[in-house]
Amino acid sequence: MNEQAAILLEHLGRDFGATRAVDDLSLQVAPGEIFAFLGANGAGKTTTMRMLVGLLPPTRGRVAIGGHDVWKEPRQAKRAIGYVPDTPILHELLTAREFLWFMADLYNLPRAEGQARTAELLAMLGLQDAADRLIRDFSLGMKRKMAIATALLHRPEVLLLDEVTNGLDARAAREVKDLVARWAREDGVAVLLTTHILHIAEELADRIGLIHKGRLICVGTKEELAQLAGRPGANLEEIFLTLTGDAVPLEMEGEPA
Repeated sequence: MNEQAAILLEHLGRDFGATRAVDDLSLQVAPGEIFAFLGANGAGKTTTMRMLVGLLPPTRGRVAIGGHDVWKEPRQAKRAIGYVPDTPILHELLTAREFLWFMADLYNLPRAEGQARTAELLAMLGLQDAADRLIRDFSLGMKRKMAIATALLHRPEVLLLDEVTNGLDARAAREVKDLVARWAREDGVAVLLTTHILHIAEELADRIGLIHKGRLICVGTKEELAQLAGRPGANLEEIFLTLTGDAVPLEMEGEPA
């Protein structure tokens, strides 16, 4: 595998007692690439993401971000990461502007740069009119946008998005998907996103990995996965069900791709 890949996973595994949540997962994601983990709830997507960001130690294997081992060189690796968890983690007694200023200080951004970046991100995500409202009064969708803004403050090289469109209405989800595509294409950010929603993976991803019962069973473009399933021209639901056999169909909610 390429040691200079933006994201590198080698034989990654995680056990919880006798339960093997993630099993021998190897993968690399290049700068500017959007990679989607597609799997049913409980397939191991969020566990993998938590190992990637250093929140959960792997039982086996290693993770490297930008060539830095997450567990041996955590400072260098984590500075390259922007992470949006499945549940937003925010200080809800601060305003949106105050919270982003606070996070900019934690990233050691110069005060003027942090304030300018805050204004830029609030405008980018349509939150400028709510900048001085307490976060506790925000809707779930607004809180998710705040989590995205926080992840982008320091201009990361790698963006990790765990079910990023959960809680967003159709318009907000469309805006976020367009922004993700722009960050990858124009800024060269490597994006790894997890989702159980088919059209998000189909629309955004350069490559898709199907994860099932903790194992990455195949990786490729939609067309490559269809060929592997022996069903050229099939949609992702048909591909997923063919390759996993006993899997429950994934969700189709949201606007069509």
